[in-house]
Amino acid sequence: MPYLISRAGQTYGPYTLEDLQRYVATGNVLLTDLAKSEEMPDWLPVAQILNPATAPHPAAGTPPMPYAPPTAAYGQPAAYAVSPYPDPPNLHWALVLLLAIVTCGLFAVIWDFVQVLWMKRVQPQTRAFPYFLGYAILSFVNGGISARTSALAMHGHHHTSPLSVLISIGVFVLVILYRFAMRDSLEAHFNSAEPIGLRLGPIMTFFFGGLYFQYHFNRINEAKQGMRYRSGL
Repeated sequence: MPYLISRAGQTYGPYTLEDLQRYVATGNVLLTDLAKSEEMPDWLPVAQILNPATAPHPAAGTPPMPYAPPTAAYGQPAAYAVSPYPDPPNLHWALVLLLAIVTCGLFAVIWDFVQVLWMKRVQPQTRAFPYFLGYAILSFVNGGISARTSALAMHGHHHTSPLSVLISIGVFVLVILYRFAMRDSLEAHFNSAEPIGLRLGPIMTFFFGGLYFQYHFNRINEAKQGMRYRSGL
């Protein structure tokens, strides 16, 4: 059964009962907000919808919604107020790609670290952070082994270390785990705490990782800045 939400003369929704429970948990909907379905003759407090046994009446002068749930598509929120979360990293994805090419991939790793640090700030329990640390450490170790192998090859000693092969496999596994953990954390955050309906494709996540995330970060930041401008914030 879908519900409309009313606060300060503005209406949001419709939302399912599960949506209301999630938005109340994240603070986007207050228990004193009014809710109504098509079958209900009158507006009732959200608290009474979620728990009929305890039904507080809406207080006078209810404060404005801290971050209104969207009723439009991704990138076009229906209402906007200041979000308590920091904006995602906002370097343009094309510039990230260019710098990654110029630095032979080093900047891509650095920018991935910037992204995962931001993710940890907004979702401290994210699994992306430990996976990324493991990936970065093994990559550093593997780079040292590769440099030593190259030095030996210059002196006529051609030898492929089994350890290097195992570490390379570990690096590949950890980078995939990191990318999909980051994807899960982003979708969880942008469909609950800041509900904009974010969906990230598994194929693009697998092949492009941080560059793909940055493309969406740019879009999210553009939408936020546009809402701030129109709201005069």
